[in-house]
Amino acid sequence: MATIESNDETVADVLKSFYVVPDYQREYVWEESQVDQLLRDIRTEQLEGGDAEYFIGSIVVCPRPDGAFDLIDGQQRTTTLFVTLCAIRDRLATLGETQVASISKLIADTAVDAEGNDVFRARLDPQYSDAGDVFQKLQDGEVPPVAGTRSMRNVAIAYATALRFLEEELGADPQAVRKFYGYLAGKVKLIRIRTDSLARALKIFETINDRGVGLDAMDLLKNLLFIRTAPAEFEKLKNRWKALTDALYDAGEKPLRFLRYYIFATYGVTKLREDELYAWLSANDAKVGYGKDPLGFVDRLAGALASYLHFLDGLGTDGKLHPRVQAISLLAGRATRQHLILLLAARKLPADIFDALCRDVESLLVTYLVTRTTSREFEALFPEWAVRVAAVASLEEYRAFASATLVARRRDLAARFHREMASLNGASLRQYQLRYLLAKLTQHVDLLAYGAESEGCRWLSRYTDGSNIHIEHILPQTPDDPVRVEFGEGADDYDLLWSIGNLALAERSINSWLGRRPFSEKRPVYPKSQLLLTRAIAEQPGIGNTAIDRAVAAMKPFETWSRGDVIQRSRWLADLAMEVWDLPMPPAASAA
Repeated sequence: MATIESNDETVADVLKSFYVVPDYQREYVWEESQVDQLLRDIRTEQLEGGDAEYFIGSIVVCPRPDGAFDLIDGQQRTTTLFVTLCAIRDRLATLGETQVASISKLIADTAVDAEGNDVFRARLDPQYSDAGDVFQKLQDGEVPPVAGTRSMRNVAIAYATALRFLEEELGADPQAVRKFYGYLAGKVKLIRIRTDSLARALKIFETINDRGVGLDAMDLLKNLLFIRTAPAEFEKLKNRWKALTDALYDAGEKPLRFLRYYIFATYGVTKLREDELYAWLSANDAKVGYGKDPLGFVDRLAGALASYLHFLDGLGTDGKLHPRVQAISLLAGRATRQHLILLLAARKLPADIFDALCRDVESLLVTYLVTRTTSREFEALFPEWAVRVAAVASLEEYRAFASATLVARRRDLAARFHREMASLNGASLRQYQLRYLLAKLTQHVDLLAYGAESEGCRWLSRYTDGSNIHIEHILPQTPDDPVRVEFGEGADDYDLLWSIGNLALAERSINSWLGRRPFSEKRPVYPKSQLLLTRAIAEQPGIGNTAIDRAVAAMKPFETWSRGDVIQRSRWLADLAMEVWDLPMPPAASAA
């Protein structure tokens, strides 16, 4: 037999053989839209010309000792065809048809094992653990439940999609269903590429997909690793890779984004699109080292992923709560990710350097937020900075690096930050961003008074907890006539209502009492809050602490609440913000 044999075959010809999907292969991931599109494309070709052949792609196979073939490429398409045949068989049975032998033989048939015994087996036998018993149910004519693993659910959804397609497109006419089956089995074609060894089959898979057609860089990287791995190590590699991808899937994270950020943080790359990832990895084996030690590379990738996911959850590299990482997480939410490039690059640095970096990253992120500077700049800046931060050897070196990068960029935006902060409209922010800003301002004053080791104010999450800490509008959101009279001009001004100066945090019990009352009634209640910045609205907190006295010295208690008072408090908070996020106060910007 030739080393590589390629033939174009009908679906019926292809399914005269038996196929095994190796356990290291990607599980079934096609979604409803992809299944439906394939079936509708086939139906369109059938309607346009019943004798015309329709090509739907290729599969790559390698012979097994038991007479079956390992299916190396084309599993998604082949599985969908198998599931569709099961749906056709079951649809015909529902319509009262009993002559389904030819269809059934394409689903399962008798084979001869190595001992010469007849063995009844399915034409398609996925070996990956996620398959569960869903294929056995399909073979037996049972409707698979949409439950179990991701792959089991996808297969069940594919079956339901195929069945619905048959019902909607072909109605209750068994002859129409048979004609569609006849076209599918006899006119739909694939190119079956057969090779004599697994290594060669994997290489063909790589060549066919070198532009990522139908696959992404993670799938191609997985294949690349198997090519470089001895067969005896396949089980180890399969399990470690599955653990890696499962962790990404469970966290709802995009694998390609993580892989791209990992490359930025690890290999000194500063520009790389997602569609260039595989080409870069293929060309940089000497730098990455996956060819020499595939398992070691996966372990390094998994270690970085553990830190990546910890950072998203506000935890340090060790998986423990980390005040500064938590603050970044609360600020970034699930919308911003670029900062993870820097944190990944710094994940192995000493704690004091990592803490300093986190402080600077947080300050830069909030500076960009308040000044409404596009975060797309991070895509250019952070990969360049990651190369440098990873090489830092001491806190002094870090400070020199930061002064020329994160701090310098912050300094450039300082005057604009102060101006925008003083005129900030909280409604222009997402809710979690507004909570973060108010929480940081409030926490900062408490930290000055009680110290960083105080558990009551150490964690920013205490201040952003919407179930216990509410956002208080000093001028109520829906003022009634008594409030309007007392407040004066601007009581219905939307911008004034959402001004940072009109907002504070208050404990749930206090905020529920404050409600829509006028300031004269609220004023005696604010001092009951444990939050010093909220207390400072109506009284000068008497802590006897020089730092706290200095922090709130400019914040004189308000006797009344009017437009001018809102503007004054906004200026005070803008001044405080410069201290909180370590920005230089612009000349002549004092809010005296």
